[in-house]
Amino acid sequence: QVQLVESGGGSVQAGGSLRLSCAASGRFFSTYIMGWFRQAPGKEREFVAAIKWSTSNTRYADSVKGRFTISRDNARVTVYLQMSTLKPGDTAVYYCAVDRDSSSIGYSDYTYAYWGQGTQVTVSS
Repeated sequence: QVQLVESGGGSVQAGGSLRLSCAASGRFFSTYIMGWFRQAPGKEREFVAAIKWSTSNTRYADSVKGRFTISRDNARVTVYLQMSTLKPGDTAVYYCAVDRDSSSIGYSDYTYAYWGQGTQVTVSS
């Protein structure tokens, strides 16, 4: 089992920045992939970004490329999502998740076995 705790959400004006954190505990292995998803009201949950722990390979949704950066801290077993140039369309609940089985990063949330509780990000115009 892996437990995930997110932090860092909040409210910001368009063009601003926020950094989300997700700390993992429990049986976490370097072969895992950690990712961020988001869900806006009335919409399906969507992939945002992910990082393969062992290689630091990353993948981003087209909608956030060039604005968001995912990174990890190996010692703290924590993944970060630095979000810049935020837009109102980025408003959502952001979830951290772990894929324990895949060898490469995928966009589908069904491959992620463990999920955090979510943190709200609100971007006003």
